[in-house]
Amino acid sequence: MDLSEFADRLDEELRTDDYADLDASANGLQVGPDEGDVEHVAFAVDGVRETFNRAIDVGADALVTHHGLSWGGFDRVTGRTYDRIAPLIEGNLALYVSHLPLDGHQELGNAAGVADRLGLEERTPFGELGPEYVGQRGVAPESYAPDELRDRLESDLETGGRPVQVLEFGPDEIDEVAIVTGSGTDWLDEAVAAGADALVTGEGKQKVYHEAREAGIHVVLAGHYATETFGVRALQGLADEWGLETTYVEVPTGL
Repeated sequence: MDLSEFADRLDEELRTDDYADLDASANGLQVGPDEGDVEHVAFAVDGVRETFNRAIDVGADALVTHHGLSWGGFDRVTGRTYDRIAPLIEGNLALYVSHLPLDGHQELGNAAGVADRLGLEERTPFGELGPEYVGQRGVAPESYAPDELRDRLESDLETGGRPVQVLEFGPDEIDEVAIVTGSGTDWLDEAVAAGADALVTGEGKQKVYHEAREAGIHVVLAGHYATETFGVRALQGLADEWGLETTYVEVPTGL
């Protein structure tokens, strides 16, 4: 498959252009030639030297990640930035990135993947960001106790051995769950307004402890990396359907 066709297919599926004014990440093809062929694609959460080198080692022509290189552009390609980009050029490896579009996709996205693992029903988009969304919410088929929700996530997510933390300030039974993966505590007020019993996200901020306590809602901190493996894995499945060889590169951070 042509590299341009591969990138165009992903852009269309993920509605990349719709997030152009909402995301600091330069979504889409971040590094790559104008023309190239793609037969083998690697997938990873983070676009870093380790994932670049491991993708090159397995013979991948392109790497798809959730977190990329460019967050508002580069002033200079020197030092650590040069060292990180160099393997892509030297290894002839293209880099495709999808940040918020992959968070917000209601079927292939990160929040959708977490909702799948929790068996949520009656799902709707959640996490407003301008005209788009970066998460999902739904209803548990049977109520979760806070410790049951924690245990379910610990067993189903790639936490790297890190325990899932729950700020237990909500009701004894959890039915309505809002999800924004990664760093999603900024949507706490929206979760409260939506009637959610718990907000599931990756990592917290100091202020969320008191905000959640005062609002009477659980906040589940399941790990930034752990909550954001689902999107790239779903894209890997899509590439498999397109007849491409694929490899998942797992580099958990435990954070």
